[in-house]
Amino acid sequence: MRGGRARPTMFATILPVRSLLVAIFVMMAGSGFLSTLVGLRLERAGSGTMVIGLVATAYFAGLVLGALRAGEVVRRVGHIRAFAAFVALLSASTLTYALFQHPALWAALRLVDGLCVAGVFICVESWLNDRAEPATRGTVLAWYMVALYSGQALGQLILRSGNTAPQIPFELASILISLAIIPVCLTRSAAPLLEGAASLPLRRLFEASPLGVAGAGITGLLLGAFYGLAAIYARRIGLSLGDTATFMMTVILGGVALQWPLGRLSDRYDRRRVIIACFAATLGISLALAMAPTGALLLGLGALFGGLSFALYPLCVAFANDRLLPSERVTASGQLVLLYSVGAALGPLGAAAAMTLAGAGGLFLFIALGAAAMLAFGLWRLATSAPVPGAAQQDFQILPRTTPVAALLDPAGPDLPAPSTESHPQTGDTWKSP
Repeated sequence: MRGGRARPTMFATILPVRSLLVAIFVMMAGSGFLSTLVGLRLERAGSGTMVIGLVATAYFAGLVLGALRAGEVVRRVGHIRAFAAFVALLSASTLTYALFQHPALWAALRLVDGLCVAGVFICVESWLNDRAEPATRGTVLAWYMVALYSGQALGQLILRSGNTAPQIPFELASILISLAIIPVCLTRSAAPLLEGAASLPLRRLFEASPLGVAGAGITGLLLGAFYGLAAIYARRIGLSLGDTATFMMTVILGGVALQWPLGRLSDRYDRRRVIIACFAATLGISLALAMAPTGALLLGLGALFGGLSFALYPLCVAFANDRLLPSERVTASGQLVLLYSVGAALGPLGAAAAMTLAGAGGLFLFIALGAAAMLAFGLWRLATSAPVPGAAQQDFQILPRTTPVAALLDPAGPDLPAPSTESHPQTGDTWKSP
């Protein structure tokens, strides 16, 4: 381009981080379907719904533990060594499923899986943040999400390989997870230093945005229930193993497809109304899924459920950020990830109890109940609080529900202002930033 400097192309933007994107895609292709597979194998072995829910909860508990503690490992030994260690342990854990089948052992393995996956996310997300320029962070994050969820969706197809020999899916998963080490170990990109973020009391966060905080926690509850028990729901309504894999893949891909359109809509209108509308639509679709539709209707409803429910978390984060100081947003996003993870750890237990009482449809009745509670809370907040002025709203950004380090990929994150007098986006009150 004459007369000025050309903007970097999409290819030039992702080229410096291509090895990380390939690694996360391959790892998620190998590990992203394990929750589905473990649930199906436990049910086939005669385990009750509550036992399956407890095993699913162990994974999300591992995610919480890893999000809190794995960063210390990365700081101590560096990104490449920590990544290799987490992936190697995850690969070994995956092979162990094929050797022994007992709910207590598998719950322990799922805890290890969650811890390792959180460690991998911390390595990759902090590395991406270090390599991305402020002007290209949004693009980098979008491609990170494409790689993550595409791998998770395509990995569901490995479920079909278990028809001939039950150990094959675990072996294929272990192979893929092990291969994820190669791009990172061979990269010429310098690994960054992992920095900590300033603290933000949860009480301050809730006072600033009750709807954002409650929405993040309830969304974790709903999606934790789905990931933990959706495969059991699919099998109990009569789907074959292959159809179950297709259903799970459709929900995940639908979840990626609608995030951007809904986010753009929330930038133009009162974000609270978009969040409330998404919870209302999730409520209606969940009730429809509770009646066990079949065929194309089931897949269509599944895609809509994924599209709406996956968008809820980034919408709630964006709304919370609208009501916070710029210097608080990175830490607040990390707090919201942890709230989501705690909700996700509790979700499978509640859904398992609902399925015990109401059958397969109990999963989506539980999800509908959570959506109804948030709908009522959202309507109450809409009636009792003022909206954020349009000029004060932050642009929507797609966010993965992974670890607090993902919050640093927010374009405002690395460029926070020095301590100065700041104005609250809603009240206009001023005070010194921390």
